[in-house]
Amino acid sequence: MSTPRPPRLLISIGGGIAAYKVCTVISSLFQQGIEVRVVLTKSAQNFITPLTVSTLARQRAYTDADFWAASDRPLHIELGEWADLILIAPLTANTLGKLAYGLADNLLTNTVLASTCPVLLAPAMNTDMWEQVAVQRNCRLLEADPRYHWCNLGEGLLACDRVGKGRMAEPESIITHLQSLLISGGKQDLLGQEILVSTGGTKEFLDPVRFLGNPATGKMGLAIAQAAAHRGATVKLVYGSLPGEPIAEGASRAIEPNIQLIFTPTSDQMAAALFEHFPSADITFMAAAVADVRPANYSNRKLAKQEIPTAIPVLDVLDIAAELGRRKQGQQKLIGFAAQTGDIVTPAKAKLERKNLDAIVANPIDLPHAGFGSDHNQAVWIDRAGQQVVISHCSKLEMAHKLLDLSQSLLPTEQRTDRTTLRTVL
Repeated sequence: MSTPRPPRLLISIGGGIAAYKVCTVISSLFQQGIEVRVVLTKSAQNFITPLTVSTLARQRAYTDADFWAASDRPLHIELGEWADLILIAPLTANTLGKLAYGLADNLLTNTVLASTCPVLLAPAMNTDMWEQVAVQRNCRLLEADPRYHWCNLGEGLLACDRVGKGRMAEPESIITHLQSLLISGGKQDLLGQEILVSTGGTKEFLDPVRFLGNPATGKMGLAIAQAAAHRGATVKLVYGSLPGEPIAEGASRAIEPNIQLIFTPTSDQMAAALFEHFPSADITFMAAAVADVRPANYSNRKLAKQEIPTAIPVLDVLDIAAELGRRKQGQQKLIGFAAQTGDIVTPAKAKLERKNLDAIVANPIDLPHAGFGSDHNQAVWIDRAGQQVVISHCSKLEMAHKLLDLSQSLLPTEQRTDRTTLRTVL
């Protein structure tokens, strides 16, 4: 039996100070077993050397000098056919304009035109440059091409000492997006759909510093949100906790162009947010670990140690998933999660019926490298038609894509979106 070849990623580095961030991307991807080749533009070599990136990639780096050198086969054709995915980072205004109009005068742009794989763009430039009418027009031209995918442009202190929009996405975000595109092949089958996701654990407070909670980190729901956004959906992520996310009262921001984060630390706040956004959602994933009970009595001041009761009376918390099951309308689909120990299927089936879900994801939390806090998971998908699909141990991002594939089978054909069709209409 032949061993599958590793994924092939071509990284094209543009001329900008953000080029230093690409070193982290190259190193991390190599460690993950991805085969990486690197192309540097002439201006990129003012910021980073071919020796640096070739050392990190364990492959020679290519420059325009190689492009114009005599060879048996044109280099841009060879690289274009070799790549499964292309990353351009940082994407400069110059390269953006060339790509928008199909111009090719160097190795990078010729290779893009000689390839058919997805291309991930990570722009970086001064705020005023980014906001120019011509630059935004070029962005819209590429957004109309299904080959191109975009990393979110960050805000903050720029190299010119300006504070504003223009920072290249951080390496972790770029790597996640690359992994997602390698898994999905760059398909945009969720364009036009609104996906609502809940994730993380809630906290039910006894006093301002003590609470009843659970170890949920929010990684599974975040992976679903990222995978859905990378496939074109508009996503709202309602979370009690997220990995590395600072807890701030009323926090609500975007982490991707089409993901909105809504912070809800308690079950009551999570319920309110989900009830508000549920009516417009096509598919809702209830991946949060919502508390089952809360302290019956809350003190608005910190209790002294001797004041903490030895037995804490509790009240039931509203079953949010069951309430959404009662509220769903028309073609809306509601997918629950059941984190279980031992037999995971039997209790999950009971929840599926009791809460009027369309499908449920039963996952074990008592197995190594699965469940709370892990970057990996395994599960059984169970739907109302009686279908059971075992999802073997994999990364949570890969599982997210598999769950999105399965969720699409729940929708009627007319509700599924084909990006190619939309582009033709536009």
